[in-house]
Amino acid sequence: MAIPVILDTDIGSDIDDTWALAMLMRCPELDLKMVLTETADTTYRAALTAKFLTVAGRDDVPIAVGLPGKPGGEFQAPWLGEYTLDRYPGPVHADGVRAFIDLVEGSPEPVTVIAIAPPPSLSRALEIAPHIAENCRFAGMFGSIDRGYGTGSAPIAETNVRVDVSAAKRVLGAPWRNAVITPLDTCDDAILSGELYRSLLDSADPLIRAVFENYRVWAELVTWVTVDFLDERSSTLFDTVAVYLAYSRSLLQVERMRLSVTDEGGTVRDPNGHPLDVAMRWRDLEAFKAHLVERLLG
Repeated sequence: MAIPVILDTDIGSDIDDTWALAMLMRCPELDLKMVLTETADTTYRAALTAKFLTVAGRDDVPIAVGLPGKPGGEFQAPWLGEYTLDRYPGPVHADGVRAFIDLVEGSPEPVTVIAIAPPPSLSRALEIAPHIAENCRFAGMFGSIDRGYGTGSAPIAETNVRVDVSAAKRVLGAPWRNAVITPLDTCDDAILSGELYRSLLDSADPLIRAVFENYRVWAELVTWVTVDFLDERSSTLFDTVAVYLAYSRSLLQVERMRLSVTDEGGTVRDPNGHPLDVAMRWRDLEAFKAHLVERLLG
């Protein structure tokens, strides 16, 4: 039986969320029950999700609009064109936090939360209804333990933690049924190139074409990186690793450790910290890349 999942995402800022959503919908192990949008203009993120789900033939998936923040980072907005959220035929919940709580409380089996964004809405849900963690598994893209961006780099305050430190503290410290994260130590290696990348670039699949349409728009607008490799390789697909961890750990070395989130947004080993499973190293990175492409191509 497929695993029921909720995707918690800030889709529309970094392109890796779009790749992750495409991957999720092509994984037979996963059953997407809801998408919850996080941070900044969460209505923009919901509209982007709605259009993408429609292209994928999944306009039955409920969309929950999370807590809004300061607008910014709307790097895929041109792909929306004239599309607005009210055109989505599926369920749209204006109170995304409440919708998330209701779904978890009403689920007859544990739900896996795939968290690939700063998590203020998840945090608020746990604040209102802390018991929901007991009916959830958690797979997230958070943190930087021994390295940052790039092999040999020093650990940093990773974005999904740094943007809302208090929310990250609550979410990473929650008593989930089980919880696993991919920090930069592993997810920073998720880059496609060569024949694998070309097989996607040349694909006529409507879902893959939608990914690349968004990728090209994003590449022109993104402010923190200059994209001059669009036809040669992908950007870093951090979030796809969290999707993979929702159904398998076989290609990664996962360690049980106690972690604390510092006030500056660091994720550090701490004997008094909260226990988490952490994907620290790859068993077979190349096999993961091949698996990712296989899933994306259906």
